[in-house]
Amino acid sequence: MNEIKILSTTAILGYGFPMASFEAGMAHHPDCIAVDAGSTDPGPYYLGAGVSFTDRFAVKRDLGIMIGAGIEHHIPVLVGSAGGSGAKPHLEWTLDIIREIALEQGLHFRMAVITADFDPKEVLAAHRAGKLKPLHPAPEATEDDILQSTHIVGQMGVEPYLEALKTGADVIVAGRAYDPAVFAALPILKGFDKGLSLHCGKILECAAIASTPGSGSDCMLGTITKDSFILQTLNPIRRCTTLSVSAHTLYEKTDPYVLPGPGGTIDLHDCVFTQLDEQRVEVKGSRFIPSDPYTIKLEAAKVVGYRTVSLAGVRDPFFIQKIDDILAGVTQRVNDNFKTLKDYHLNFKVYGRDGVMGALEPQKTITSHELAIVIDAVAPTQDIANTICSFARSTMLHYGYEGRIATAGNLAFPYSPSDFKVGPVYNFSLYHLLAVSDPVAPFKLSLMTL
Repeated sequence: MNEIKILSTTAILGYGFPMASFEAGMAHHPDCIAVDAGSTDPGPYYLGAGVSFTDRFAVKRDLGIMIGAGIEHHIPVLVGSAGGSGAKPHLEWTLDIIREIALEQGLHFRMAVITADFDPKEVLAAHRAGKLKPLHPAPEATEDDILQSTHIVGQMGVEPYLEALKTGADVIVAGRAYDPAVFAALPILKGFDKGLSLHCGKILECAAIASTPGSGSDCMLGTITKDSFILQTLNPIRRCTTLSVSAHTLYEKTDPYVLPGPGGTIDLHDCVFTQLDEQRVEVKGSRFIPSDPYTIKLEAAKVVGYRTVSLAGVRDPFFIQKIDDILAGVTQRVNDNFKTLKDYHLNFKVYGRDGVMGALEPQKTITSHELAIVIDAVAPTQDIANTICSFARSTMLHYGYEGRIATAGNLAFPYSPSDFKVGPVYNFSLYHLLAVSDPVAPFKLSLMTL
């Protein structure tokens, strides 16, 4: 085999893709169809709560097309980080969708399932043995961090996928996985260079985002050869350029030349990008450098409180001029009124001033004629969060300030009810590296026939 082709359908399963692009990809006779389904970008809630950040109907649409085509053309379909966060409930959620697809389309196939969940007791033992190291800027883990985590997952490398592919499974669905692994596994199994395969996977995991104009909802084709890989678009409105591909190589990295992952790093010091034609870019020189020991990134989240928020608009220029004084005054009133309540947090996000960047905002002068204020209360219970948010909202609504003309109210509420009870709030409790002796053993493989 001189080359191997991987069809990446979309940046995240459920983000969708045009059928014309998918069909164009299938016309190239790919050797597998792959998609990454997960990310920590949406924050810790989805991992902690065990729910998906992507829509079920949208995920079912994407998977139905992919699995149907994979079975028809006898090529494997690989899914990484099922359900978004890749813990047991996310994996089961995805498997339920696949069962529906098999039933509705009358499909018969063999499926491999790889779990990524870690037992808190085993993680605690590893922590006590000094095998758990924080990834900057995460702090050192505590025993409470581990034991209070609702779900702990490990980001698997390519090795569990290699074992699954060896079984001849038609569909492989895995829990939390290193983003490039789902794309790199088949090329590595077939003997292609690991560095090239992983670097190609690094770009394919975001599909057409690495093209111009970029899109996370469109397909991309990767072709791996003995000494290079080639990326090409499948939609005539997009094209791969040396700029778009090299720029995406820098995406989500702390070092432009080194990309760490399970079991080692991709070294890009000798990487070269070449424009082949309007749609294709060739990449050479990527190398994989193994690490010793082999490390896996653990991710976990725990409940830290309950949240209530209120959204309000402000247009009075005198209010806008005195916004800092008003927020400080409201905060003081809340603190004075509820001195017996402890461990609550009251925050204000002011959009139109510094709601996006906070203290990092370089533009210090408010130039907008209106502001949006998010009143954010987090407390040990939902009732206390409700109380703090409600009191802050009503205090701000009728807060007196110099220049105020209307006394009926300072705030405009776009919704009724004005307060939204969000429920549990999660923080990441683990973002740590775990040293392992076997990269396959922690991830359990099972087979089923649908």
